[in-house]
Amino acid sequence: MRVPLSWLREYVDLPATETGRDVQAKLVSAGLEVETVEQLGAGLTGPLVVGRVLTIEELTEFKKPIRFCTVDVGAANGTGEPQEIICGARNFAEGDKVVVALPGAVLPGDFRIAERKTYGKVSRGMICSGDELGMGDDGSHGIIVLPPEYEVGIDATELLELYDEVLDIAVTPDRGYCLSMRGIAREVATAYGLPLRDPALLDVPAPNSYGYLVKVSDPIGCDRFTARTVVGLDPEARSPIWLQRRLQKAGMRPIGLAVDITNYVMLELGQPLHAYDRTRLDGPITVRRAEPGEKLTTLDGTVRVLDPADLLITDNRGPIGLAGVMGGANTEIADAVTDPETGEVRGTTEVVIEAAHFDAISIARTARRHKLSSEASKRFERGVDPQAAAAAAQRTVDLLVLLAGGTAEAGVTEVLAPSAPRAITMPADHPDRVAGVAYGRETVVRRLQEVGCDVSGQDELVVTAPSWRPDLTEPNDLAEEVIRLEGYENLPSTLPKPPAGRGLTERQRTHRRVGRALAGAGYVEALNYPFIGKEILDRLDIPADDPCRQVVTLVNPLSDEEPALRTTLLPGLLAALRRNDGRGSHDLALFETGLVFRAAGEPGVAVRLPVDRRPTDEEIAGVNAVLPRQPRHAAVVLAGAREQAGWWGGGRPSDWADAVEAARTVAREAGAELIVRQGQYGPWHPGRCAELAVVVDGEERVVGHAGELHPRVIKALHLPARTCAMELDLDTVERASAGAVRAPRISAFPVATQDVALVVDRQVPSAEVGRALREGAGELLESIRLFDVFEGEQIGEGRKSLAYALRFRAADRTLTVEEASAARDAAVAVAAERTGAVLRGA
Repeated sequence: MRVPLSWLREYVDLPATETGRDVQAKLVSAGLEVETVEQLGAGLTGPLVVGRVLTIEELTEFKKPIRFCTVDVGAANGTGEPQEIICGARNFAEGDKVVVALPGAVLPGDFRIAERKTYGKVSRGMICSGDELGMGDDGSHGIIVLPPEYEVGIDATELLELYDEVLDIAVTPDRGYCLSMRGIAREVATAYGLPLRDPALLDVPAPNSYGYLVKVSDPIGCDRFTARTVVGLDPEARSPIWLQRRLQKAGMRPIGLAVDITNYVMLELGQPLHAYDRTRLDGPITVRRAEPGEKLTTLDGTVRVLDPADLLITDNRGPIGLAGVMGGANTEIADAVTDPETGEVRGTTEVVIEAAHFDAISIARTARRHKLSSEASKRFERGVDPQAAAAAAQRTVDLLVLLAGGTAEAGVTEVLAPSAPRAITMPADHPDRVAGVAYGRETVVRRLQEVGCDVSGQDELVVTAPSWRPDLTEPNDLAEEVIRLEGYENLPSTLPKPPAGRGLTERQRTHRRVGRALAGAGYVEALNYPFIGKEILDRLDIPADDPCRQVVTLVNPLSDEEPALRTTLLPGLLAALRRNDGRGSHDLALFETGLVFRAAGEPGVAVRLPVDRRPTDEEIAGVNAVLPRQPRHAAVVLAGAREQAGWWGGGRPSDWADAVEAARTVAREAGAELIVRQGQYGPWHPGRCAELAVVVDGEERVVGHAGELHPRVIKALHLPARTCAMELDLDTVERASAGAVRAPRISAFPVATQDVALVVDRQVPSAEVGRALREGAGELLESIRLFDVFEGEQIGEGRKSLAYALRFRAADRTLTVEEASAARDAAVAVAAERTGAVLRGA
């Protein structure tokens, strides 16, 4: 809402020294957001005067039409002689009154006016347009042509009100009354403690039975409709300069007198109005809902197919307006047109004025349905004062009579639906308890009365909200009014004192440990959207009967290409790896921990939980029952070099073993023992895939896979060669934990190292051999490490040699060679029994 300060002073006697910045500070303190204070006329200096065009000489020898004019500016130029001016505009004629900038004037933008020779003539000044003076668009797109009654030579800056300050206020949806000069003036009067001259306090004649006939068939959508008629209007009457300038300063373009007046009254009182050409109306005005298939051509020239929920203004022929949004083209006010044969001026001479109150929700839905936001709909959907309709209609009638020479007919139509005032009961100390400040009953009552409320009662106040404040519906709304008028800046600054928390849960701590461990191992976390397309599962070679294929599809996805919730973390991670590789980062190690979504049987419909109380355990359980399972997974992807080459060595590319080690890192941080064995699953290479499992409640469960991706998958997803990946179910791994991870106890006794080389069949996984060695070695084994794999003729066809380093240590003594050797022999015996391993060289 743009609020000219000069207009505001008509309703509030502000001190003469108060500037727009001062008023801005007061309104901001009262809770209104004043975005800017625009200084109109900044940089403009005279002389700027009214002139009369005496002669016009057309200069035709140039590429564009040029006019050499002589203009009478009276004594403003010091000589009284006509002023010679070159001008390219063509919307004025000899005898017209125009605005002239004489040499020495400075126009907005530091445009200085001086005598200069151009087009073979000397131009001594400039004939000005509205844009050149910073006035905005007046609809002419040309020179300002003034009414003939203004005297030549007078100061045009005062005539055109070029110097002013305009406050641009961002009005929130709950403060619709501030979309009017009346509402802003009320706030300013309250902020300064000054009386308000309410422009809505007018003598309005009582409704009678001989006004224009109006029928309201939907009293819910329209609870008030006022109609007034004015006849005998002068079709040639123009909006006076003061009216045009106020509209321009408020951000509206002058159109014609009747429309300008309705816009002016809307800005003044906040009540949208509409004027119909009575000669174009057929029968009574009716307010009703649209019928299927009806159409309406609105004032913007668009043919709109109406919805049955649209509220309409109609006559006997059909729709003539979209109620509260925009009028129809078939009853609009006609422009004045001169008959070329008779010279008679024809135009609208009789108007019917509509001032109605429509349902805010209905208007908001109609405006959005038709993508048609208007000044009227903006106000109706935020709440309009229903009591202002009659005053707005009367104000419009008065201005039409005054400015267009019309006559107001005696008929007054007013259709009302019964309604009761809104009474709110509130403890007198409620604002005190909300703000934490002792305002006292007298302050609470005074502030509520200042916003227009009627207040009665002592300890328990009964507050009747004013008609222009539909946002006041409960005690907290009233408390907000008291607090904002007393000043938000006066509220004490008190730091909240929340109760002591219990810290992170064990599950949260585990997830954080996993993330820190992977980051410490050189992985970079990538956070991806949890949406996938079903075709990505085909590219990953996921089996048709795999649970990952049972996706949960969104009703309103962000993208039609990714309408489902992810069942695996790999699509997002692999897309991130591909994107970074395409941008030149070829050595990549990414990880993500996040939820995946698994459909839980038949889809169900969740009940709507209450918001006025805590839902019961049964209600929460009912919602959870229809939600998909959401286990947390951890995944990594690798490509390029795992260890960089340099002076320290040749480096090493990432491979399947790094993916397996990432899984071991996750399990270690979760406190679980991970079982690694050869496997085969969807995206992974069948010969380089490890199956990951843990033991939960005595039962072994597969929790994921790790290794190198299948070449077919790498090609389908355009990934770097030999890309590796790992994904496991972190929640299940956590359930396999023996409890909180305990810090290891470090022994001060020396370690005893025993190396052992075992020969096994080539198909036997090294992990299975290592697991057998660990179990056979017993409690003295501190660690086991595979340090060599050898295949060759010395071993035999189809055989391989696995060399392990076993570290033994006791917590209470130094081990003897015999004890270490016995533990090693026990480990070899178990490995031989389970895997068929034999000592190399035996």
